[in-house]
Amino acid sequence: MAGRILEESPISTTLELIGGKYRVHIIWALMNGPLRFGQLHSSFFLDVNANVLSRQLKELEADGLIARRVVSDNPPWVEYSLTTTGQTLIPLLEAMSEWGSLYQDMEREKARLSGSSRWPV
Repeated sequence: MAGRILEESPISTTLELIGGKYRVHIIWALMNGPLRFGQLHSSFFLDVNANVLSRQLKELEADGLIARRVVSDNPPWVEYSLTTTGQTLIPLLEAMSEWGSLYQDMEREKARLSGSSRWPV
C-alpha cells in the first residue's frame, strides 16, 4: 500500500487512509484515549458487525494510525490507541465535525424556511 500511496495525490492518500465506513469513527472514538474492543464496539451509534470492526482495526494498525496493546491480565485483554501519526488526524477530524455541524444547521434552516421535514427543527 505504501508504494501506491506515494504515487497518489495527497488528498487521495488521506482518503485512502481514513476512508471507508468506520475508519473515521474508530479514530474519532480513540481521540480521548485508549479503548478496549468492546468499548469501541459499543461506542458506535452505527450497527457495526464485530468482524468488520476487527478488520478495520487491523487495517488501521497496518497503516500505522492505531496501536494494539495486549495486556496479559487474567483474562488477557486488548486495548487500542492512536499512534503519534494517528493523533495528527485529530485537527482534521475536528474540522470535519465543525463543518458537518455547520452544514446540518444550514440544512435545518432551509427546511424550516421551506416547511420541509427532512431535518428536525
